[in-house]
Amino acid sequence: MDEPHNPQRRRALWPVFVAPALVVLGAAAWSGFWFYASNQVHAQFDLWRDREAKSGRVYECGKLDVGGYPFRFEVTCDDAKIALRGQAASQPLGEAHLERILAVAQVYQPQLMIAEFTGPLTIADHGQPPSWAANWASAEASVYGLATSPQRASLVLEAPSLDRVTGTAQNTYARAKHLELHGRLAEGSVSDHPVIDIAVDLTQASAAEAHPVAAEPFDLIAQGQIRGLHDFRPKPWPERFREIQASGGKLEITKSRIQQGDLIAIAAGSLSINASGYLEGQLNMTVAGLSKIVPALGLDRLAAGESVPQGTLDKIAPGVKSGDVDNVMGALDRLVPGLGGLVRKQAPALIAAGIANLGEKTVLEGKAAQSFPLRFVDGAVFIGPLRFAQTPALF
Repeated sequence: MDEPHNPQRRRALWPVFVAPALVVLGAAAWSGFWFYASNQVHAQFDLWRDREAKSGRVYECGKLDVGGYPFRFEVTCDDAKIALRGQAASQPLGEAHLERILAVAQVYQPQLMIAEFTGPLTIADHGQPPSWAANWASAEASVYGLATSPQRASLVLEAPSLDRVTGTAQNTYARAKHLELHGRLAEGSVSDHPVIDIAVDLTQASAAEAHPVAAEPFDLIAQGQIRGLHDFRPKPWPERFREIQASGGKLEITKSRIQQGDLIAIAAGSLSINASGYLEGQLNMTVAGLSKIVPALGLDRLAAGESVPQGTLDKIAPGVKSGDVDNVMGALDRLVPGLGGLVRKQAPALIAAGIANLGEKTVLEGKAAQSFPLRFVDGAVFIGPLRFAQTPALF
């Protein structure tokens, strides 16, 4: 005997079938959207690469993959290569190679891109073997905003190192425990002629080859602004520095602090670029433990007649040869017997006294300190009358 027809029961069962169907349809629609968008990522990457090539930067990936389904886009570029070219396409400038770049963007926040980099990064002149190599324990970057007008960007590296490469040998040029670089479009600034807020954080950094004062580990925190940029278009650094110089731009350091053992320094001021491409300007400094730089520079050993590497002299006193001091002391001895030896004995104390009397006496973080201007004159760096460094031309 047939069961009686029950319309109410049939109505109660239809959601059981409709709900899964809606889920399947939604998943299919989302999948279609994701795969369409992933194809657009490929297309946008190709357009971006074409724009970059016109500006002198040619990017290539040995292998390019797009993944991350279902809620994000992951672009992986293996065997990444960057070739820098001058205004003429036939004028190659340099090349860089990176093992892998992984860039990630969420579907719901495509303007925020986060990237991870796998080293090492090697840099070479065109057609030459690598001359520099950089590596790190981890490296992450983030960029917010459109590729043509980013609003802010950050780079964070753990245990970064930079080596100078000569043939098969690598010599450490600089290293650090931690490095952070941050930049953002200043409030009220626009993408054409932008003003950039910048911040730097270095922990346990050293760079003995760059300058003897940087041989011992130091910590650095700095904040400031860069003015004089024309736009965000990629271009060779010399060209960008020329633009900054022509527009009267400058680097304004609003706050900075360096600590190296017992030496503590704070500074603020501004630096510009002169017509020859050298830094000009002044930083107002307050330093506790300034006498610590005397042995770092080797001034006491030089005055006492001890050997100081010519490379060190080239950094603190370009043009001075290691035998020049001996020649001067010998001349004093010939003028007045024993005078050269007396000057040698007294020189370290005289140098220390001179350093101690630079600037005005003050207190910094509870320690006796001195305040004075750090002057940049045609690239040369002076503490009072003491020239202790020479910066290179920027173009």
